[in-house]
Amino acid sequence: MRQVRIGIDVGGTFTDAVAIDNETYEIIAKEKIPTTHDSKEGVAEGIVRVLQNIMEHNGIQPQEVVFIAHGTTQATNALLEGDVAKVGILSMGNGIESERAKNVSNIGNIPLSLGKELKTFFTFLETADAKSDAPKVESKINELQTAGSQVIVATEAYSVDDPENESFVVNMARNMGLYATGGHEVSKLYGLKVRTRTAVVNGSLIPRMMETANMTESCVKRAGISNPLMIMRCDGGVMTVDEVRRRPILTMLSGLAAGVAGVLMYERLSDGIFLEAGGTSTDISVVKDGRVMVRYGEIGGHKTYLSSLDVRTLGVAGGSMIRVENGKITDVGPRSAHIAGLPYEIFSDKLENPQLELVAPLADDEKVFAMVKGADGRKVSLTLAGAANLLKSIPEGDYAYSKETENARIAWQTLGNLIGCSAEEAARQAMDIASEKVWEIVSRLIEEYKLSTELLCLAGGGGSGGVVVPYLGNKKNVQWKIVKNAPIISTIGVAMAMVREVVERTVLNPTDSDMKSIRHEALEQVMKSGAKESTVEIAIEYDKKTNILRATATGSTELKKDGISTGKVSAEELKAIAAKSMLLPENEVSEAATAGKWHIFEGTVKIRLWGIFPTKKCFVRVIDRNGVVTLQREGLGAVVTKKGKLKEDIDTLFEETSTYGTVGEELPPLYAYYGEKQLDLSGLTSREQIISVLEAEFDILPADEKIILLAVR
Repeated sequence: MRQVRIGIDVGGTFTDAVAIDNETYEIIAKEKIPTTHDSKEGVAEGIVRVLQNIMEHNGIQPQEVVFIAHGTTQATNALLEGDVAKVGILSMGNGIESERAKNVSNIGNIPLSLGKELKTFFTFLETADAKSDAPKVESKINELQTAGSQVIVATEAYSVDDPENESFVVNMARNMGLYATGGHEVSKLYGLKVRTRTAVVNGSLIPRMMETANMTESCVKRAGISNPLMIMRCDGGVMTVDEVRRRPILTMLSGLAAGVAGVLMYERLSDGIFLEAGGTSTDISVVKDGRVMVRYGEIGGHKTYLSSLDVRTLGVAGGSMIRVENGKITDVGPRSAHIAGLPYEIFSDKLENPQLELVAPLADDEKVFAMVKGADGRKVSLTLAGAANLLKSIPEGDYAYSKETENARIAWQTLGNLIGCSAEEAARQAMDIASEKVWEIVSRLIEEYKLSTELLCLAGGGGSGGVVVPYLGNKKNVQWKIVKNAPIISTIGVAMAMVREVVERTVLNPTDSDMKSIRHEALEQVMKSGAKESTVEIAIEYDKKTNILRATATGSTELKKDGISTGKVSAEELKAIAAKSMLLPENEVSEAATAGKWHIFEGTVKIRLWGIFPTKKCFVRVIDRNGVVTLQREGLGAVVTKKGKLKEDIDTLFEETSTYGTVGEELPPLYAYYGEKQLDLSGLTSREQIISVLEAEFDILPADEKIILLAVR
């Protein structure tokens, strides 16, 4: 019996579904329907309908479905539109900390957008033991409910160490028929104000997300699918519906995360910028060392403890309209043909006697956006897709490509007549303006994440990736490509996503016990979210500047871990990839070690220190079997070892690579490779911490398992 993975992506305009063969990763079927924003059940109705369609139209049996997930913009849209619940904050404290806790946790209303805000009510209870003060707790909850609270948030200064009081309040509120959450449920970091704010945002989303979660989950069960429905997270992983009910905030921006998750499955993208362009906007994200970059999100201009992919969104895409003022093209976007309700000129029939008009797409807009009207009254928008096709910069066969450009030329010439140039020159001006706006963000990301422009690749996805990326890449002389199955890459990302959990704690100088504890908690959380234990990988990091200890666990819902194979990569091809990454001739690069799916290459470059003293740099590249460069650093040393010699070989490696300063021994960043796993130990600061993590990881390994330990600068 075949095994099928189903991914559903809820977009602003369409809800897409894709079915993928779990063994070959071939796309079995695709479905698309308009997103059901206006239905009584909201977007959930569209999810149900598209699931039914893809199964019925393609003969997919319920027992064949081994994985089903959907990504949604519902939480993001709820915040943008102000469609959130009113939240009551019950803050607790005791003794000398009470006054401070009371002031810090009273965060007030949180501004959203469009003049909307998340409304909060606040009360404080001085208590050391909420259970002993149960009548007072009940009175405070009633007080908040009477004021208008639909959700209760319990918050206490040190609940990350002892959540008993918060948990008592949450359980009492739920028993009283209210939705409730606690600060410790969304973050284990200190920082009462930020943790409370994050919990409030989370709580405000619970009622709305519960409706969708309940409906979609029941639909999956009615369809006879026994595997649990998974929901896309904002960090590119998935989680169970039960976790969505508890932490809906994690679904925020998940639509943006799905696209880059798909790219990592399909493409050998090591260092690059992924640009997913639709009709109205382009989402821009970073891939470095084969991994996406994550940061804490902000809501209403305020920091939260929501870890999400670092995605920047720009109102430039295939359907972007052209802004014209005083006889000049002054801007491109943010309004699009979709918003104006106009067809694209490039995909429309020829207009007779066309005339340029400037229109206001929305009621509050200025009349500065270019539209062309024909003698028969038909109207079309001048678009970026039309400009790119007219300039022949879109690859043939691309989703946005059209070989019939004469109609676009006629439409664009009306603008050319106004500004005094040819249709092609008008199109070029528009493309230059748009590409510079995109490049401003791209160049900022290159600088922030210290990406090499020589190794950088711009990867285009979405229906309009071919509009934005080729022109920008050619203009800036940067490598580019359009990813495979670009128009549905987000839906593929949902179908192929891994289960993911992140546990963070504020710890000063983590001990062996801290390491084991956070690792265990991350493993428990990711398994609770549906991952099989044998597929789980856990990376532990420690940020010395913020004293944050972080464990990131990823795993699969069934016994399969690799992404979509891009075909077997030969030893010669791996060496060529390494040489290209180092900007060295192939004869100056050699394979230093291999273990499991990992290949370590090194190459030496001769330089002059301060332009005078001759010296050498040893570059190292770690490449997986699919040809993805997962680490690009200057190497300091490496050792191939086995479990029984771990401590001895680590000591030898550190003796050769450590430095000594005013604070004592300073360890180099360390990475470990074995089997299918890569361990990033670069944030750990002592031998004891590193050995503790490695011993926990290697506990079940056979004694003769080959392990590579790599120290880098």
